[in-house]
Amino acid sequence: MEFLFVPSILFLVIVAPLWLLLHYRYKSRMSEGISEKELHNIEDMLVSIDKLVDRVETLESILDKQQQNWRDADRKQS
Repeated sequence: MEFLFVPSILFLVIVAPLWLLLHYRYKSRMSEGISEKELHNIEDMLVSIDKLVDRVETLESILDKQQQNWRDADRKQS
């Protein structure tokens, strides 16, 4: 039992307080909700996603016109 004494003290003095501090800091941030900066970043990402979806649809329509069997060729390679 004596060999567990030092690791137990180290855990209680160093790890446990740090663990509790980080845990409750995370909890307080989550209760605040999304900040304005995060909301702005999310909106920017959504705009980028919409643009990328439009680009992919455009590229697919071009491929459909130029090479009708491109989807089948892709499936055969997989």
